[in-house]
Amino acid sequence: MTGSADKASRKSTRLEDLAKRAGVSISTVSRALNDSPAINRRTKQAIWELARELDYPFRQRMPAGPIGAEATIAVVVPQPQARDGNIYDPFFFELLAGIAEAARERNCDVLVSHITPTNYDDLAFAMSTSRADGVIFIGQSSLHTEFNRLAVKDSRFVVWGAELPEQSYCSIGSDNPMGGRRATSHLTRLGRRKILFLGDTEAPEALQRYRGYVEALDKAGIDADPNWYLPVHFEVESAEAAIHSLIDRGVEFDGVIAASDLIAFGAIRALQAQGRKVPDDVSVVGYDNVPFSRLARPALTTVSQDTEKAGRLLVSKLVDSQGGTRRSERSPTELIVRGSCGA
Repeated sequence: MTGSADKASRKSTRLEDLAKRAGVSISTVSRALNDSPAINRRTKQAIWELARELDYPFRQRMPAGPIGAEATIAVVVPQPQARDGNIYDPFFFELLAGIAEAARERNCDVLVSHITPTNYDDLAFAMSTSRADGVIFIGQSSLHTEFNRLAVKDSRFVVWGAELPEQSYCSIGSDNPMGGRRATSHLTRLGRRKILFLGDTEAPEALQRYRGYVEALDKAGIDADPNWYLPVHFEVESAEAAIHSLIDRGVEFDGVIAASDLIAFGAIRALQAQGRKVPDDVSVVGYDNVPFSRLARPALTTVSQDTEKAGRLLVSKLVDSQGGTRRSERSPTELIVRGSCGA
């Protein structure tokens, strides 16, 4: 993250200078810096890039906080792709709380952006027009290649998500393969032999959890049936529909590994509606350990992700890097055993 600039140098750049360099009027520059809808996106992006290049003090145009933040961090959620972008997902709120608490400890402000990037231009726009000192993207969606490209131009960001091959940007996430292995191995040790996996593997994190599931089945000497994989979205209703369909087709199963707690809740609701007992007939394991997972009936066995640690890592990568190279990190997962799996 950029350190404190020399005040004399900052004051040397005026609105008139930006207008002259951009080839537009002073009023256009002023409106662009204030994110006015009257200025088109291309012009606005060019002016913000120019302002940052010339170290124009644009953050002075932001409302001052009651104390005065040392830095401002923007949180951006890419367009939904499987899980990514579902702001109503309770795990999002847990992660956002972790980020906000870590930012408060560092005397930083946090802004949640309305922007939902879907391509490289959207990512570049989010970076160049942001008043923030750094950006946290929650979820990679299908933008891994685009994030690599963005890192060449502007590295003031970090991504919550999976660590992928040939990755040029910094990501923070949990050990998804291990989480998938632990959840599945627990059910195989309980004697479950026909175990479903619910989750859309277009999401990089869900794909890693699925790979851990397959590895655990293989280690237990179980051949995975293609019918056991259901690419459901990270929604209760999607999981319910998938389980109902599977039972109606006569597919037998005695265990469920869900790529999120929301999916697990949907699976349990569908099983109960079909007269199946959880965990007597079917054991269910979720992922995330959202707060109300322990309040479900039965209480949900799940894989916990440490959102407090995630928040600290995400914030520290932005605040402490000083523009240097950021190293991706994975935090460990923990299997929280409750009533939904029987032991």
